[in-house]
Amino acid sequence: MSVNTHAAGMPRHAASPPPLDPGQRRKQARQVRLGRLDLKMSPYLYVAPFFILFAVFGFFPLIYTGWVSMREWGLIKGDQGFVGLQNFQEVLADANFWNAMLNTFGIFVVATVPQLLLALMLANWLNRKLRFRTALRMGILLPNITSVAAVGIVFGFIFADRYGLANWVLQSLSLDPVSWRGSRWASWTAIAFMVDWRWTGYNALIYLAAMQAIPRDLYESASLDGASPTRQFWQLTVPLIQPTILFTVIISTIGGMQLFTEPLMFNYGAAGSGSGLENFQTIAMYIYTTTFEGNFKYGLGSAMSWLLFMLIIFFALINFLLVRRSLKGSVK
Repeated sequence: MSVNTHAAGMPRHAASPPPLDPGQRRKQARQVRLGRLDLKMSPYLYVAPFFILFAVFGFFPLIYTGWVSMREWGLIKGDQGFVGLQNFQEVLADANFWNAMLNTFGIFVVATVPQLLLALMLANWLNRKLRFRTALRMGILLPNITSVAAVGIVFGFIFADRYGLANWVLQSLSLDPVSWRGSRWASWTAIAFMVDWRWTGYNALIYLAAMQAIPRDLYESASLDGASPTRQFWQLTVPLIQPTILFTVIISTIGGMQLFTEPLMFNYGAAGSGSGLENFQTIAMYIYTTTFEGNFKYGLGSAMSWLLFMLIIFFALINFLLVRRSLKGSVK
């Protein structure tokens, strides 16, 4: 009779696995190392394509442009050697450059302020329960996906001096026609209409996405406290989407300071000539004219590009600080 030496209810110990031979141990160790390497390196591999493309098409052109800006370089004569900050001094002494900067800043202010305010109002309206809400949200994005050249051509004819639709409407209202290219403020307004028509819907969708992330309980509590819809919008919605507003301000600043296509098409495709060009020629247009039309002064054009880059950073920082301060004040 056999005797069970294991206590009742105690599990039997499984037999230990046979020892691995040296080849299997090396294979197992290699798999462990590969697994650890995958955990450490895979995140970097996922983001590597962006940084590679940025280095090739963003960082390298920026550094190379800075190098060219310190050399006297033209199309015919070629590289004439290092000149230091001479190109920057020549640009800063150029009255046309300062005129272009004034036009750029003026168009940016005239276009961006009403654009973002209108986008906020439009997003607040689309955030309500409406019929055909999806179709309306898709429709406001149509101007943004329309060809910029097509938009410029259409608005160029709308604001034509002689037979434009805008002057026809003014004359129908017994008002005098406007020389849209002969006046600084008129040309700024016309170009601002083009910019706002294209980008208001885009910014409205960004604001709408931020508004939909706000919990509805906050609005219900505000309604119970007697807050009107207008007060809820300015004291609840706007402060809660502050990061999104800052984002759109910075993006609009970058785009506004680089404005090129709209004023170019407003001038019927000419960057360096045309009636009243001094009233609306932007820095980007002047850079293009200096670098690629007639003069072919690559050193001067590169210096202007770097000055524009620094101006964009400066104005974006100023706008960021001003908007953040005003929004903090609205929260209080």
